[in-house]
Amino acid sequence: MQYNSFANWKAPENWHHILTLEMHTGGEPLRIITAGFPELCGKTILEKRQYCLKNYDSLRKAIIFEPRGHADMYAALITEPERETSHFGVLFLHNEGYSTMCGHAIIALSKAAVEAGIFDVIEGENELRIDSPAGLITSYIQVKNNEVVNIRFNNVPSFLALIQQQVVVADLGEITFDLAYGGAFYAYVDADALGLDLSDSNSIAIINMGKRIKAAVQSQFDMAHPFETDLSFLYGVIFISHQQTLSADAHSRNVCIFAEGELDRSPTGTGVSGRVAIHHAKGELVTNEEVKIESILGSYFKVKVVETTKFGPYKAVIPQVSGMAYITGKSEFYIDPEDPLKEGFIFR
Repeated sequence: MQYNSFANWKAPENWHHILTLEMHTGGEPLRIITAGFPELCGKTILEKRQYCLKNYDSLRKAIIFEPRGHADMYAALITEPERETSHFGVLFLHNEGYSTMCGHAIIALSKAAVEAGIFDVIEGENELRIDSPAGLITSYIQVKNNEVVNIRFNNVPSFLALIQQQVVVADLGEITFDLAYGGAFYAYVDADALGLDLSDSNSIAIINMGKRIKAAVQSQFDMAHPFETDLSFLYGVIFISHQQTLSADAHSRNVCIFAEGELDRSPTGTGVSGRVAIHHAKGELVTNEEVKIESILGSYFKVKVVETTKFGPYKAVIPQVSGMAYITGKSEFYIDPEDPLKEGFIFR
């Protein structure tokens, strides 16, 4: 009896086989799909996003949902670039569908692209251009002695859309929020004013409150991206605290509840982009003034406004976000066509 021969198992040829590279940025997972996903049709990233939704959404569920993933899993699907000058395109996958932009994923993809040799890397600063559903993202990766020591990226134009609005939430009463876009739309809520504890031990209550506020804002307010209807939806709620930071030099804490109740372990790259757009519009932050924003774990991103611009009818800014990502492993998944739970399941 070979009690230790489980490694000899081989999958039947008719099973679907998917390979991934596993990472995290500030604690937030990223599952990069490296093989096994069909090629997507479409000239633009948004067209590829729609094609994936219509034709391969079952694979998104299989990769994100249990038993291969979990309610807070997040993934990146690499595509052909949209622009001739870009290195690659990307779709972002989560429990509800497909994000428009994702900062923690950009940081992780930047590190992986260097270490996997996606492009020719030099000592010093390297520029990586990624086509996302929200637009072109430019990442700058600092390499010293063949190691990645710093990653920062310039986000898409970000703007304050609505200021100090009130929304009625059942059993919570009237909640005040700002609506901003940082690659996705978020409702920003002052956690200290609500008396909401943003520690990791209070995660379930934070998720529940975030879901309720998101549903209320969606039902009572309309939002529109200046150019793309596919980007015109509320992605999440971000709770802010200036009083509950762990580090003395932290500006504030960000806890984001997005998609179908996902809790971002990182400070949220698109979320901190919206934050600086809000502060800049209110005169609370000047160009090139960098702030450190913590997550629920105490991990952090640094962010600043590097440029002001016009985006449709909005006065907008170009945020620059910096952070670091880490490899956690590689995964090899199979989908048995006879498995009644092959598309997975989810509990929240």
